[in-house]
Amino acid sequence: MLVPQNKLKEHLQKGLRPLYVFHGDDVLLVQEASDLVRRKALEQGYTDRHVFSVFGAHFDWSEVLASSGSQSLFADKQIIEIRIASGKPGKEGSVALQKMAEAAADSDAVLTLVYLPRADKVMKNSGWFTALEASGASVPIESVSRHELGQWIAERLAQQGQRVEAGEVGQRALKFFADRVEGNLLAAHQEIQKLGLLYPAGELTLVQIETAVLDVARYDVFKLSQAVLQGQPLRVQKMLDGLEAEGVAAVLTHHTLAEEIRSLRRVKDAMQTGRSLSVVLKEQRIWGDRERLYERVLPSIRLNQLDQLLKDAHVVDGVVKGLKSPQWPQDPWQALHRLAQRLGSVCAPR
Repeated sequence: MLVPQNKLKEHLQKGLRPLYVFHGDDVLLVQEASDLVRRKALEQGYTDRHVFSVFGAHFDWSEVLASSGSQSLFADKQIIEIRIASGKPGKEGSVALQKMAEAAADSDAVLTLVYLPRADKVMKNSGWFTALEASGASVPIESVSRHELGQWIAERLAQQGQRVEAGEVGQRALKFFADRVEGNLLAAHQEIQKLGLLYPAGELTLVQIETAVLDVARYDVFKLSQAVLQGQPLRVQKMLDGLEAEGVAAVLTHHTLAEEIRSLRRVKDAMQTGRSLSVVLKEQRIWGDRERLYERVLPSIRLNQLDQLLKDAHVVDGVVKGLKSPQWPQDPWQALHRLAQRLGSVCAPR
């Protein structure tokens, strides 16, 4: 049973399923969704709780199975929480999860919550995932995109009776807020709560927001790729500066950019043979926001541009490993800035 995140409250009003699967990458949103289920469970007498974190292929699933099957006539109702950070339970875990899914329908004394990262096509088609989904409720947790972040902040402020100024000034305030917390929704939530403590309900000025909100952005190389594909030079520059300041390895950042260029070239080569772009993207496992960005940028990118970018990426690979190259900065991060901006320029909306 599929339950959209925004329909979860409505679903819980009708009753509690014996098993819930939360799959998504944003810690805050997953936590909020699972809190709704736990509060409903507490109302129905589920007072005992056991949490298991699965790491590696050698995790002992026998303890999980024993705990889920240990209820007796006079035992408290219990919640079993299983956190699988990798999304890969392994062979033993796959069997265990399917057993738990089968047993879920026959027990009203155990509530099982399973936490997974964002589910890709392979996970969704696995036997253990389909078994969990069939026996309980699957709750996909969609991350808040950079484009949606300002509106998300405004909605959260409204929940505590606050709002930004009307018009352009208010939009500047939301943009400032979003820029400071980009990539860190939990920090955004904390900063919103802080504004609720500092100021009364009503309108917040730009000065109040600038004074209160800290620079708590958490950058990652995957969001860097998205910014580059969107052709946003100022955002790319800020993210690279943030990655460097946070101590992210230049080699890792280069690998991400180079792999994006290689991926664009593979898809473009396939398109040159007359194959459908949508089919090629599925074969290359390019989905979601990245799929939409590829659909926009690839028709206008020329093969000779990608060839030059591949050559540039090869040069920068040497720079980040300590080699010198004429016409290129010798500082690894300056070289990465140039490579990212060159890729971004060919991806920029025409």
